[in-house]
Amino acid sequence: MKHPGKPILLVEDDQIDTMTVMRALKELHVTNPVEKAENGEAALALLRQPGASPPCLILLDLNMPVMGGIEFLRVVKADDSPLRRIPVVVLTTSEEQQDKVESFDLGVAGYIRKPVDYQRFVDTMRTINAYWTVSELPE
Repeated sequence: MKHPGKPILLVEDDQIDTMTVMRALKELHVTNPVEKAENGEAALALLRQPGASPPCLILLDLNMPVMGGIEFLRVVKADDSPLRRIPVVVLTTSEEQQDKVESFDLGVAGYIRKPVDYQRFVDTMRTINAYWTVSELPE
């Protein structure tokens, strides 16, 4: 991804999905550091840490314990700080139309269903990477 050194925040509670994302990013030679949070509450704590470098992108699962993805989006996008400008791509297994509608109502940059097949997953991550490599973000 562009923005070298800027982290990507992965908000995902499933360890296997986390490992799959990490493996795909490595395979695609994405060198941005990846910060991980197991739910929305942990992600907010990371984002609000004093002196923390804001991520260039948040990859967000929806179905998580403690604070799910929709609730996390409600908080982040209502935040009166630059946090709300961080692009969020939902990466989920949810096929619920309501999840899609709510995600876009809350300003997500994209909504992608996780492919089960690993090679298709890598292709999906390649597309996300290509898009965010050319996309301009506010400073």
